[in-house]
Amino acid sequence: MTTMAAARLHSSNEPFQVDTIDVPEPTGSDVLVRVRACGIVPNLKNVLAAADFLPELAFPEYPAIYGLDPAGEIAAVGPDVLELTPGQRVYVNPGRSCGSCKHCRGARPQLCTSYGLGGYHGFTPQAQRVFQRYPWGGFAEYMIAPADSMVILPDNVSYNEAARFGYLGTAYGALDRADAGPTTTVLINGATGTLGVGAILLALAMGVPKILAVARNEKILATLQALAPNRIVTHSNDDGPCTDWARDQSDGLGPDIVIDALGPGSPPEATLDALKSLARGGKLVMIGGGFDALPIEPPWFMVNQISYIGSLWFTTAQGEVMSRMAAAGTLDLSPLTHQTFTLDQVDKAIEAACNRELGGLVNVVVTP
Repeated sequence: MTTMAAARLHSSNEPFQVDTIDVPEPTGSDVLVRVRACGIVPNLKNVLAAADFLPELAFPEYPAIYGLDPAGEIAAVGPDVLELTPGQRVYVNPGRSCGSCKHCRGARPQLCTSYGLGGYHGFTPQAQRVFQRYPWGGFAEYMIAPADSMVILPDNVSYNEAARFGYLGTAYGALDRADAGPTTTVLINGATGTLGVGAILLALAMGVPKILAVARNEKILATLQALAPNRIVTHSNDDGPCTDWARDQSDGLGPDIVIDALGPGSPPEATLDALKSLARGGKLVMIGGGFDALPIEPPWFMVNQISYIGSLWFTTAQGEVMSRMAAAGTLDLSPLTHQTFTLDQVDKAIEAACNRELGGLVNVVVTP
């Protein structure tokens, strides 16, 4: 096949358009992937609307192929790819960096000044350089990506499930940075959203014995608690601040870790309530979209040795760990339900991702 279908955005004021374009050829250490599923970012609608007036960020150039979380099988490899072979099932980590700066050479690509997420946006203007090199997102039948972005999938993970790996990986990266495990109590703030649900599934997989799920929607909270009623307890913010409740649920000490997965527009008070619940030596890891300034008390941080940590995306190596947890059955993805759309329905898929009755338990997927 020499041509393919791709849903491309020609301007921010138009709907996506399915175009017929050439199938790209892999060179060097790049890989051609036949995309079978691509997850929809719940915030994609806002990102597309902001692309024309945020010069401090970078976006794919028009006509743009978006699509953050692709999964499929390898169709072909470049001549310098030695271990990957056509037919292998993969998730494509969209994290892109320059590959040569001190951070990339030190295996910390998220710190690269050119770092961006293919099919989504970059975090500095310099990220435009990697978008020019890798302009393909997952809203197309085929895409090119570097070999070191390939996460090998086990047979028991479907392409639809793999299309959630981006948000699962973001949650795993945060839990990993905070040293979550069998000796920790973890509070998930914003537990019913896409990131929050991922954090709960990963915390269960990592052996966290007690998970405090905090959000507003009581129906979704009840569904989450039913996943592991002996390990998950829930609190609705509609019942008041979570601070005292979280301490009561952790022998009066407070949780060891807070994963702040609140979405855009969340009040800063919700973050502060969770922060104030932390045990001495506790860590809050921010992965959500709450961007309002927080008033902090430096002496309290000092005396209680509290850490406030930002965590951006995840590495391919962490994606491989998740894949192996899923293969072993410790990471259970069966609670997710999948709502699928075809390439010519990308705009409908974006709207659907904004209106999910069961929040982060619903996985909205485009299937090229």
